[in-house]
Amino acid sequence: MQTATTTYKNNIGGKLTESSSKDYFEKYNPADKSELLGKFPKSNAKDLEEAIKKAKIAFEKWKKVPAPKRAEVLLKAAEITTKEKEELSQILTKETGKPIVEARGEIQEVIDTYHFFAGEGRRIFGTTGQSELPNKSVITIRQPIGICGLITAWNFPSAVPSWKIAPALLSGNVVILKSSKDAPLSGYKLIENLYKAGLPEGCASVLFGTGEFGDLIVRHPETKVISITGSVEVGKMVYETCGRMLKKCALELGGKNAIVALEDANQELLLDGVLWGAFGTTGQRCTSTSRLIIQKSSWSNSFIEKLATTAKKLIVGNGLNANTQVGPLITEKHRNNVHGFVERAVKEGGNVLTGGKFLTGKDLDKGWFYEPTIISGIKKDMELATTEVFGPVLAVIEVSNFEEAIQVANNVEYGLSCAIYTKDVNKAMSAAHDFESGIAYINAPTIGAECGGATAFGGWKNTGNGSREGGITALDTYTQYKTIYIDYSDRLQRAQID
Repeated sequence: MQTATTTYKNNIGGKLTESSSKDYFEKYNPADKSELLGKFPKSNAKDLEEAIKKAKIAFEKWKKVPAPKRAEVLLKAAEITTKEKEELSQILTKETGKPIVEARGEIQEVIDTYHFFAGEGRRIFGTTGQSELPNKSVITIRQPIGICGLITAWNFPSAVPSWKIAPALLSGNVVILKSSKDAPLSGYKLIENLYKAGLPEGCASVLFGTGEFGDLIVRHPETKVISITGSVEVGKMVYETCGRMLKKCALELGGKNAIVALEDANQELLLDGVLWGAFGTTGQRCTSTSRLIIQKSSWSNSFIEKLATTAKKLIVGNGLNANTQVGPLITEKHRNNVHGFVERAVKEGGNVLTGGKFLTGKDLDKGWFYEPTIISGIKKDMELATTEVFGPVLAVIEVSNFEEAIQVANNVEYGLSCAIYTKDVNKAMSAAHDFESGIAYINAPTIGAECGGATAFGGWKNTGNGSREGGITALDTYTQYKTIYIDYSDRLQRAQID
């Protein structure tokens, strides 16, 4: 095992391999910018070719291993991950800054994902059909595709790669993972543990690098599937490239998620939900609650005041401290970007109820901390109401009725997650159907999708391209169908003619 502050090597097909670039980037703890977590190679085209070469050889053998046997690797990986859960959680918190309790939850999601897809090893079902001709049968089967290029984000550097790796490997594919440069170590550990679990040589590689290296993976003619979690801008470029090359592509992109609060909402439940949805993971989730669309009522003003007062009391600090509720932002650049949204919102007429500043003093000077921020007076077409911030900033938008609330909720280019708080079952179900989003919640915040189980995860509109992670639908990305006709009539039969 390599330790912190080590100069790391790529894991190419199960072997630690020095990058031919001889160039490195440094990764620091966002809660303590003086703590160097490691130096990681800036991989290049030569490194990728080595991974591709090993993957091609491995694929020819791995695809022939029965799926239940492939599943045994995932089960063993789940067992190893369970034993190392605390160690992996500590690494995750140091990389991302998220509170340790959230990191433990993310590692549990990896375990759950492995368990789920291991079970699917005995249920990779095709279909049977009825032929129009006698003594003839028709079946369809799923088959693997080849080398899958997986490009993941820094905010969930363990869970999100596992969503991609598990169904890909189970289906008989091989994978090349590029971890985010802002959280490179967690994905590295995933691949390391898969090899500990008995994954054959060459079936998985993890290479470090920048966005330019990710582009090499996307454009390489031997990568047959690309799955990426990232921004809308990058996703569109990837989709265009994959379209020209006619390769499968799965996109999980941005979100501008809303909680709709109606006048009959349970106020205490709503308060807890908004705080968790907006400020969990420091607002750095694609599903984070970045808009509170609240119906004007006898209690709405007092609720907004209480929300701001409570948010001000949230404990911000190093995620390794057990009492920390909100960690740092991932980098100085990102903190500056988040602050820019706040400044522009104020210029447009927004009213900062709490937050809106860098946090300093004592240990807070060490990292990229930002105050949990709530801004009222936001109109539906303002930047803060329509653009993803990816930070601890909540826009409060007041509406007059249910119909207006739904219209405002849908008034964005994204379509990932929306929620409604109400006791009216008719409005709750109407909202769940009318939200233009891939995920809808009733009386729960916009975060918390159970992707380690049988549920699909993904969005509408500019949040993605219709693909889904999690659940059996994930297999659609990593398999291709084959239709097999069996004629046992001992004579020529012509469909649509005889």
